[in-house]
Amino acid sequence: MQIYKILNNNVAVVLDENGREKVVMGRGICFKKKAGELIPDEIIDKTFFLSGSEANSKFQALVQDIPMEHIAIGEEIISRAREQLGKKLSDMLYISLIDHVHTSIVRFLDGITVKNVLLWDIRRFYRDEFQIGLWALELIEEKCKVRLPEDEAGFIALHLANAQMDEDVMHNMYEITRIMQEVVNIVKYYFHVDFDEDDVYYYRFITHLKFFAKRLIERRTYEDEGDDLLEVIRNKYQDTYRCVEKITQFIMKKYEYRLSREEQLYLTIHIERVIHKAKG
Repeated sequence: MQIYKILNNNVAVVLDENGREKVVMGRGICFKKKAGELIPDEIIDKTFFLSGSEANSKFQALVQDIPMEHIAIGEEIISRAREQLGKKLSDMLYISLIDHVHTSIVRFLDGITVKNVLLWDIRRFYRDEFQIGLWALELIEEKCKVRLPEDEAGFIALHLANAQMDEDVMHNMYEITRIMQEVVNIVKYYFHVDFDEDDVYYYRFITHLKFFAKRLIERRTYEDEGDDLLEVIRNKYQDTYRCVEKITQFIMKKYEYRLSREEQLYLTIHIERVIHKAKG
């Protein structure tokens, strides 16, 4: 491949046969080389292609200052996530996750650890992502001889969840998770139940809450088109609807966000299903 731009001794930008920029990585692949010269394919260890121009430029800037080992670890975690989750992940994950892996390792070596206050909720709401996070800690220990605390598995899980929602701001995932936890607690204490977290209806309920919380943060709402059906559901599931009213009041008071009637409809249906299953 022909070098288009050298980022450091181990990383270069090349152009493929279609004129698209790709980032290639390998130990010493750019040593004593200049733009325009060729890099033999056999000495390239990793090739990255990020389709978005913003993600591509940010990635190029990021990898200039990060050790090759940390980049490779991040890429391996992302590959594992694509395989295990089977979902589309935003290219921005290459920036956010690789940067986080690098920062967390450096921070730990400096004797600094960050407490993940949402760890318990991340375990519940992002179970598959958290398992990948735990696997990532093993990978980091194997490659870097550094054992990061379990809190970091939670942070990695949030990055993976974030990438599935096409969000660039990690802060949103903390808010989303907190809102989910608040709603789940209202339901749990209203009905005095413990949920079966392996149940398909619980999974659907949690998935709905993720996107509900995302809409809340973005101040978006469903259009009010569910009036007739809401009346039917409200009469059929009166106790569940009263629980949704409590959620509606809580969200309005804390976040000044009005749940539309359609949003109340979907919440009632999801809660009814998961409660019916929980009560057996």
